[in-house]
Amino acid sequence: MATTITIKNLSKHFGKVAAVNTVSLDIEAGAFLTLLGPSGCGKTTLLRCVAGLEDPDGGEIYIGDKLVFSYDKGISLPSGNRELGLVFQNYALWPHMKVEKNITFALEIQKMPKEEMQKRVKESLAEMKMEGYEDRYPREMSGGQQQRIALARMLAYRPKVFLMDEPLSNLDARLRMDMRSELKRLHHVSGATTIYVTHDQVEALTMSSRIAVMREGVIQQLDTPDRVYHYPANLFVADFIGNPKVNLLESVISEKNCVDLGNFKLSMDTHNATGKVVVGVRPEDIAISESPVAGATEFRAYSVLPSGADTTIVARQQDLEITVKVMGISHIKMDDKIWLKFDPNTINLYDQESGNLIAC
Repeated sequence: MATTITIKNLSKHFGKVAAVNTVSLDIEAGAFLTLLGPSGCGKTTLLRCVAGLEDPDGGEIYIGDKLVFSYDKGISLPSGNRELGLVFQNYALWPHMKVEKNITFALEIQKMPKEEMQKRVKESLAEMKMEGYEDRYPREMSGGQQQRIALARMLAYRPKVFLMDEPLSNLDARLRMDMRSELKRLHHVSGATTIYVTHDQVEALTMSSRIAVMREGVIQQLDTPDRVYHYPANLFVADFIGNPKVNLLESVISEKNCVDLGNFKLSMDTHNATGKVVVGVRPEDIAISESPVAGATEFRAYSVLPSGADTTIVARQQDLEITVKVMGISHIKMDDKIWLKFDPNTINLYDQESGNLIAC
């Protein structure tokens, strides 16, 4: 049965560096929470604190109603007593043990009856589509197969919580896509509360029920994938999420509901804000035309980058550069005149000084 995870004011320092800086999180039972951010943001350290592999400098961690860590009370339960399943980037399979032994090793320590162990081996391998691999050594399997065995081992243990630290980063692009599908299905079937660490925004957006975007040990935004993508809480989140990257255009509110970008103006709801702002607009939210249309602004196609399923076009007007994404192969050529039209309902405004979203 899935369980909740509660993290209260958790901190972890390495020397003077705050890897986790007073983080608080409430994770619902059965949620798939992804910790997302660049290298060094603290996401793996936070997961290792939950797993009992790092001792924090402050705060508390609850798994369900059980207090598994408290700095003030001197409580720190070992990993084996936290009912967790762990999957790492490097698979962590015993190289001298065959698949069956790798899966049953932890179960034997629990003194589980042999019949139950065999049942769990069979069920977990079937779930990961790895039946018939019981007698193979890890060296006799590909990276993707080894990762499936690591997941099968976790399934056989039947933990209340799944913890995964960049489990797909060592796989090639095609296999990563296949494994994303498998992991999402695994979570759907098991219903286990999951914390997943990655720097890959595609993994986070496609697999998660909630995403915590981290920077320098602090959670910048905790939200659903849809809101993290369409309503980033600040300029860091907006710039980090999306491929091609979001257009962030410095501008000023010249009058109510009018934003002046220097080269042209946009009519939109300014939410009673004043002064300098940053306009955030996704490349796919900009309409592009090869002929003049009402409300559109003339640009020049500086670069055209087709990729099969879509085409990225970099448009320029004097010193202003805007990226546009269109589906399929575009007939626009470099140096062509083009016209861009902005949908005010898809534009976010950010305060230039604080970097925070003004409204959504």
